[in-house]
Amino acid sequence: MNTNEIIDIEDKYFINTFTRQPIVLDHGDGVKVYDKDGNEYIDVFAGIAVNILGHNNKRVVEAIQKQAEKLIHISNIYYNEPAVEFAKKLIDLTCLDRIFYANSGAEANEGAIKIALKYTGKSEIITTNNSFHGRTLLTLAATGQPKYQEPFNKNLPQGFINVPYNDIDAIKAAITDETAAIMVEPIQGEGGVNVPDENYLKEISEICKEKGILLILDEVQTGFGRCGTLFAHELFDIKPDIITMAKGMGGGVPIAGFLVTEEVAKGFQPGDHGTTFGGGPLVCAAANAVLDELYENNVLDNCVEVGNYFKNELEKLQEKKEKIADVRGYGLMIGVELDCPGAEYVDSMREKGFLINCTDGNVLRFVPPLIITKEDIDKVIVALDEVL
Repeated sequence: MNTNEIIDIEDKYFINTFTRQPIVLDHGDGVKVYDKDGNEYIDVFAGIAVNILGHNNKRVVEAIQKQAEKLIHISNIYYNEPAVEFAKKLIDLTCLDRIFYANSGAEANEGAIKIALKYTGKSEIITTNNSFHGRTLLTLAATGQPKYQEPFNKNLPQGFINVPYNDIDAIKAAITDETAAIMVEPIQGEGGVNVPDENYLKEISEICKEKGILLILDEVQTGFGRCGTLFAHELFDIKPDIITMAKGMGGGVPIAGFLVTEEVAKGFQPGDHGTTFGGGPLVCAAANAVLDELYENNVLDNCVEVGNYFKNELEKLQEKKEKIADVRGYGLMIGVELDCPGAEYVDSMREKGFLINCTDGNVLRFVPPLIITKEDIDKVIVALDEVL
């Protein structure tokens, strides 16, 4: 099928929930992807921060192929070696003790909310405005963006208190005897790549310890090296009670989960939560390969070095372009806030051979594969300079 045929068939059969770019991607290699018409693009979006090792990574592909020849799915009625192997590797690298596997960021957040409520026996969770935690009814209720909530307001679960992000006094004022947890993104992704003040997360952590409240960090987008460390909370020197994760975890395959302390893990007993597909052998084989690649090929170091370079070049561009109001982010999670809507610049960049994204209306979001080079960044900067 050609591009137009594929688009026409989708328009006829798919439920209309996405605003698509008018290209059909066919294959990729490294940071480059190619559409059905043979056009080449540098992927500076990475499937919404998912393809952290780029496309067609040899180690990940071989791990998937090898596991697919053995077992693809067995359910959680039985043990499986790739899931156990990944759990041990990951937990040895973190400050937490136990894992639950899921399939998406929304499911990870849903499970984290459930275990926090059950463990504490309380009924309220504090979240922040401009956050994004998922599209299930429970995670929509946690999300601090009315535009996503309004169509379902009559059906949203109760118990979530939304307060301004980066406002520690608002957190303190919202705490009651029924507060089970505070749930926050270390850096808000979909909400505009919003970076908190240096002490904000530290102060939340201290409040949680003082009041006996759980701290849930939504690291769905910031995890797995995106900000230069395995998880972004390491940048702020805090220890959460629960971390949620997804996106880059499997390098492109759908795997997610949440980590908890040994104590919080007591909140769930057999039957309290479950999943049919979560932690299957195929996706865990991929996740093992991703984790090995991150540490054995200096991917995190590259993220820091190239991320700093990218941010510096964007700041230089900001000095030339009045349209750029702000440049912010850590590692290779960078937002360029414009003083005008950003959608047209996404289109213009695509026409020049670069895939980027606009979030929160006027923030160009750059979340490329963590293997991207300075040479690639130079090309992005030249194109962005031209379209602005």
